[in-house]
Amino acid sequence: MAFKIPVLLIAYRRPDTTKQVIDAIRVAAPERMFVACDGANLKNPGEAERVAATRALIEREIDWPCKIERRYSETNQGCKMGPSSAITWFFEQVDEGIILEDDTLPHPDFFPFCAELLNRYRDDERIWHISGNNFQDGQLRGDGSYYFSHIAHCWGWASWRRCWKHYDRDLKRWPALKASGLMETIFEDPVERSYWAGIWDDLLEKGQPNAWDYQWCFTVFSEGGLSVVPNRNLVSNVGFGPDGVHCLDAGDPLSNMPVSKIYPLTHPTSILRDAAADAYDFDHVFGADVARRNAAARYHNSFFFKKKLRLQNLFNKLLYRLNRSLIHGGYKAGQKKD
Repeated sequence: MAFKIPVLLIAYRRPDTTKQVIDAIRVAAPERMFVACDGANLKNPGEAERVAATRALIEREIDWPCKIERRYSETNQGCKMGPSSAITWFFEQVDEGIILEDDTLPHPDFFPFCAELLNRYRDDERIWHISGNNFQDGQLRGDGSYYFSHIAHCWGWASWRRCWKHYDRDLKRWPALKASGLMETIFEDPVERSYWAGIWDDLLEKGQPNAWDYQWCFTVFSEGGLSVVPNRNLVSNVGFGPDGVHCLDAGDPLSNMPVSKIYPLTHPTSILRDAAADAYDFDHVFGADVARRNAAARYHNSFFFKKKLRLQNLFNKLLYRLNRSLIHGGYKAGQKKD
């Protein structure tokens, strides 16, 4: 039976990982394939040849019966404009679909999982994102095969045009949200709140990091959207290493994570965000240890901390004098008694 959900493959300069992803897509054999490939950065030696090799592989390896639509850029758009403009192009032509990058290797169950949930939550405006990723280290959340999060993990995912149309690539809405005081509604943990605010400040003010997905997370956060997260990891990132752009450490624990089957599927009884799972993700995926150290350093350098330290020092001195006075007074009373 033909797979009806359109699939977008975003590629660049890695024919080896691209082939692995295409081989995995071939198992589902979607009827409609969309392929976007960024252009070479000519400052990098040999990159033009690698981009050409990737495109030749795409033409050769997508060999099942399907309609293919291509978007091959002549210039290098980078990690912000390249993927985001490709996803916009995709959702201009389809109402819903699956997005895979050239290093996101899916388990066969990923495709029916996305198809079933795209259909189930098509008209539920609470649900914005269907992820293939699970970073809970084997902890099962909730009473179903998946749970709900406010974090939009993007290493293999699916969504609808109704959601992507709100994508805020340039974070135009961030200053108003920051000034509104509503960040505390989104993030209960002040360290997590500071972490995300710092990322969005840097994106808005410095244009760094050169990425598209933090803006999608912002969009989902700011719209109060929920993401579906499988209780089994369904997509593995096989692109860590020196050939990557952002994920350079091949020894990272998030690299080449194992995948497993998730069917038969059990739907959760409640559509509620799992705050404990989100806290675990922040602590184990987003470098919370660094964020907490930075927050502690900022606090230690703050006016309030210094005031508190002075007061504590004063209190300790008074306590020391009081103790000496009591001891000395007791010693004198003992002498008189003798």
